[in-house]
Amino acid sequence: MAYEADFCRDYLLLKPKHASLLDLVRILFSSDIENLRRFVETPKLAHHLRDSEPRWLIFISILAQKLLLYFKNPMARTGNVLELWLNLLSSNGGFCMLLLNLLKGSVVKPPGRSSATFTSVLANLDARVELDKSITTNESSKYGASLSIMASKLSYENEAFVQTIVTDHWKMEFLGFFNFWNDYEEQISTQAMMFNDTTSNPDLIMVAFRGTEPFDADKWRTDVDFSWFDLHDVGKIHGGFMKALGLQKKTGWPKEIDMGPGQPSFAYYTIRQKLKDILMDKKYEKTKFIVTGHSLGGALAILFVAVLVLHEEAWLLERLDGVYTFGQPRVGDEQFGEFMKEKLRVYDVKYLRYVYCNDMVPRLPYDNNIFLYKHFGPCLYFTSCYKGKVVEEEPNKNYFSLLWAIPMFLNAVMEMIRGFIIPYINGTVYKEGWLLRLLRLIGFAIPGFSAHFPQDYVNYSIGICPRTRT
Repeated sequence: MAYEADFCRDYLLLKPKHASLLDLVRILFSSDIENLRRFVETPKLAHHLRDSEPRWLIFISILAQKLLLYFKNPMARTGNVLELWLNLLSSNGGFCMLLLNLLKGSVVKPPGRSSATFTSVLANLDARVELDKSITTNESSKYGASLSIMASKLSYENEAFVQTIVTDHWKMEFLGFFNFWNDYEEQISTQAMMFNDTTSNPDLIMVAFRGTEPFDADKWRTDVDFSWFDLHDVGKIHGGFMKALGLQKKTGWPKEIDMGPGQPSFAYYTIRQKLKDILMDKKYEKTKFIVTGHSLGGALAILFVAVLVLHEEAWLLERLDGVYTFGQPRVGDEQFGEFMKEKLRVYDVKYLRYVYCNDMVPRLPYDNNIFLYKHFGPCLYFTSCYKGKVVEEEPNKNYFSLLWAIPMFLNAVMEMIRGFIIPYINGTVYKEGWLLRLLRLIGFAIPGFSAHFPQDYVNYSIGICPRTRT
C-alpha cells in the first residue's frame, strides 16, 4: 500500500490482528526488523524502528488492541447485561419497587434495545435530556455550547430515543442517525446524528459524533491505535481517528468517492454531502451548522473540519458556525495544530475545546518528545467548583505526574462529597444518582476517570459563560 504520491509523505500503520504473542516479544527485542513488516506497515521501517519510533510505544498499542480484541465479546455482554438491568430498574420504579413487583408477580419488562425508552449506561449516569430554557439563541457562544453538550450526550443513545428527544422535547427537526463504515476494520465503527434547530433564527444544523462507549472494545481500540499519517504540508495525525472518520484504505482522502447504491457509508463523505444537500436549498440560505462531540466524538468533530480544509471546501467552511468539543483527546502534532489555527482564522471558524478538571482523556496521547501530540486553540478549562477560565493548555497536561497525584485524589474525594450537597446549594438539576456515585468511587483509584463522563460538562454548560473568564 503506497500513499506517498498523493496523500501523505510518511505513515506508520499498526495491524494488531496480524501480530502473534511471539511478535510482541520481537517488537521489543528482535534485531531483525523485517519480521515486523507483517503487522507494522510503513515506507520507512528501518527509520521508525531503529532511530525515531520507540518500540515500546508500538508494543503498548498493539498489546492494548489485542487485549481489547480478546475481551470484545465479554465487554459487550457485560454492557448488555448492565443496560438491561438498569432499564429493568427504571421500568419498575427502582430497586424497592422491583422487589415489590416480584412479590406481586407483576414485574414490568424492560423495553427493547431499539425502543424510544431504552437508555444507555451513560443516560443512566445522567438522565437529563431537557435543554436549559434560560439560555437563548441571542447568546451565540453560550447557546451553541449548551446545545452542543446536550447533543453530544444524546448521541450515545439509540436512534428512536434520539429522534423522540429531538422532535418531542426539543421541538426541532430530526435529520438522521447514521452508522458509518470503517474501511480498515471492515465493519461499522462510527455513529453520528444530525438535527435542525428550527427554534433559532436562522436555523442551525447540529452534527454530533458519538464518543467512546464504556463497553465498546472497537471504540477503545480506535483510541489506543497509535498509527499515524503525516500529510503533506499539514502534519502528523492520529491514525485511529482518521480511520473512524472515513479514511480510504487504498487512496487516503480523495475529494470524491463512489457513494452510489450498495457502497458503504463513510462518516466524512456522508455528512459532507448531507450538509451540502440541505444548505444549497434556498430555504436554508442563511442556515449555518455546528460540529460537536464528546471524547472520541470531539476528535472526529475537529478532524471533520480538518478534512474540509484539506479539500478546500470553502463554501461549507463559511457556513460553519463553530466547533465545540468536550473532553477531546489530542489529534495531531504541532505542525497540524499550526496548520489548523491558520485555516480556522482564514475561514473565521470558532473552535472551543472544553476540559473539566482532571479529565484524563484530553491529556492523551502524551504531549512530549516521544508522542509529539499537541492541542491547539483555546482551552476552556473549568474546575470541580465549575469555575472556568480560558487557558492555552489544561494544567497537568500529561496526566501522570507524582506532583499531581495527591491533589487529584483529594479532588476525587471532594467530587464525591459535592455530589451529595450540590443539589441543596444549586438546585435539583445537579442531583446525582446511585450509579454516578458508584462511578465517583472509581475516581478514588483512577482520578480523572469519572471526570471524563458527560455529566460534569452538562453541569458546567448550565452557567457556562458567566463563570468563564479570560
